[in-house]
Amino acid sequence: MFFHLNPLEYLMELYYSFSILIVLASFFAYLNLRFLRLPPAIGIMVIAMFSSIFLVIFGKFFPETVTGFSELLIGVDFTEVLMGAMLNFLLFAGAVHINIADLREQKLPVMLFSTVSVIISTFAVGLILYYVLPLLGFGMPLLYCLLFGALISPTDPVAVLSILKNANVPKSLETKVAGESLFNDGVAVVVFAVILNLTLGDSFDITFGNISWLLLKEAGGGFLLGAFLGFTASKAIKSVNDYIVSVLITLSVVMGGYLIAHAMHISGPLTMVAAGIIIGNYGKRTAMSDETKDYLNKFWELIDEIMNAVLFLFIGFELLLIPNILDYWLVGVVSIVVVLAARFLSIWVPTFLIRFKRKFSPGTIKILVWGGLRGGVSIALALSTGESEYRYILIAITYFVVVFSIVIQGLTVGKVAGRVLKEEGSE
Repeated sequence: MFFHLNPLEYLMELYYSFSILIVLASFFAYLNLRFLRLPPAIGIMVIAMFSSIFLVIFGKFFPETVTGFSELLIGVDFTEVLMGAMLNFLLFAGAVHINIADLREQKLPVMLFSTVSVIISTFAVGLILYYVLPLLGFGMPLLYCLLFGALISPTDPVAVLSILKNANVPKSLETKVAGESLFNDGVAVVVFAVILNLTLGDSFDITFGNISWLLLKEAGGGFLLGAFLGFTASKAIKSVNDYIVSVLITLSVVMGGYLIAHAMHISGPLTMVAAGIIIGNYGKRTAMSDETKDYLNKFWELIDEIMNAVLFLFIGFELLLIPNILDYWLVGVVSIVVVLAARFLSIWVPTFLIRFKRKFSPGTIKILVWGGLRGGVSIALALSTGESEYRYILIAITYFVVVFSIVIQGLTVGKVAGRVLKEEGSE
């Protein structure tokens, strides 16, 4: 939609598009708070989904209206906007509130769940779907099944952190789920990139050494850059002790840090996580006055809420970009079951390693399985798979899994946790 425009016209069109999305997000947020009273992110997404359904029906009579709105969505590159911009703000906003002492206590589970679990889930989802899809009339090559497994396996930090705010789960469990979702990006992106290159027929060295180097560069480089930015920003904040300049410094860390990470071909999201944790702990403890802490917390909470509102609005409206989505309802439902089963395996297997130090109860595993939410990251990866005959089935089943994850799992994870913990406490 925008590519025939000069840079100034492109920026103005992008501005108009985001203006419309912000207006819709605020309107839907009002409707949710006034009538539905669901958690903000879920409420906005549900209203956007029903609006999409209405537009599809309305479009039968006035197709030009829906076509115009669909072009607006297509014109905004969801993958680039989320992975290249919004995700950095959201991850930093989430990480800046993470207590590093809590994270240190859960370091072994978080490390295993964000690495081993992603790989187990990728192959479990891919292999099961490869044998199940032909029974449903949707045959898909093994590589594409594994590609879906790779894009759907990482839990979405945005969805997880947004939902956990309203879920009544113990702090240790919250840290495990939130920590896993923040750190599994590096492994997930490398696995996804390797499989995507294979599906495109590109020559790619898939030796253990090459993949290990990619993972080390992606994740390790992101952590090192984020730590450097976090400590540098904290020192700068300490030297000025002004809340306005301090907020600007954190903004520069997010926006400038992503540009540096992108230029160095390392993980921007992990850079933001590391920088956020350093500033949120070391920076707050050593460099900030109480006034600066208060303004910084409120600023990033506001950014978090605004970005979440726009993101989940996007997810709701992505329904308009999947032609004949009802043709995929059965394979979508089956995919939900397969993803949950793979999630159970990916949590259950690593707990055997953790039990050498700490026992995981069946109830804890249930909560971790049900609390592993998928969100915009999976949709963004699905949209980035390129043009192929399997593009729409990949996007459709991803959408089914994400909607189920956010709406059903997101609304019930607190109740599931409460019931499970109550049952274990009564034993």
